[in-house]
Amino acid sequence: MPASAARRRGPPRPAKPVDEVPTGNLSELRAAAAACRRCPLWRPATQTVFGAGPARARIMLVGEQPGAQEDLAGQPFVGPAGQLLRVALEASGLDPARLYLTNTVKHFKFEARGKRRLHQRASAGEQAACRPWLAAELDRLRPRMVVALGAMAGQTLLGNTFRLTMGRGQLLPLGESDTTVVATWNPSAILRARDPKREEMHRQLLDDLQLAAEHVRA
Repeated sequence: MPASAARRRGPPRPAKPVDEVPTGNLSELRAAAAACRRCPLWRPATQTVFGAGPARARIMLVGEQPGAQEDLAGQPFVGPAGQLLRVALEASGLDPARLYLTNTVKHFKFEARGKRRLHQRASAGEQAACRPWLAAELDRLRPRMVVALGAMAGQTLLGNTFRLTMGRGQLLPLGESDTTVVATWNPSAILRARDPKREEMHRQLLDDLQLAAEHVRA
């Protein structure tokens, strides 16, 4: 069977259930997500933080949820964790401008402490409410490779039984599609870690990004 035919097995889907998959191109999906009211997270957030990158990107990176700077900018991975990620991508031979970057959850969840906004993890219900947007992004791009950044992203894509500490750095199929997943550390977790653990996690992130790059080039 020709390679072009072999890559028509169907769109990639998250392992966790999705009640519906929104339709439209990325611009239309971005506009629709801006008006999303599927869960209460839109109320305190500044704006929806949808994915960004070329529609023909062969690699998609899926993080967990936007932070305070992403919430203000309306773009994924622009804060300190995003800066660490972009440096790591370039060190791994990947051009961030040619990748599609997004998150499992599209709104910043936080607890207000005076003028500070402290990050909070999205609940299972909030993650489920946001999952259709990720499914739609996967459906539009149909990337060859997905890099799951962190446990939330890994379990969304690969199921509740996935454990990052055991499955990190492995090439795994995304359902019945032709898309492959590799899970690795979320850059924000690396920033929170202390040496020597931080140094080890950073090295493993580089290794996993290089693995993704090699898989796409093969």
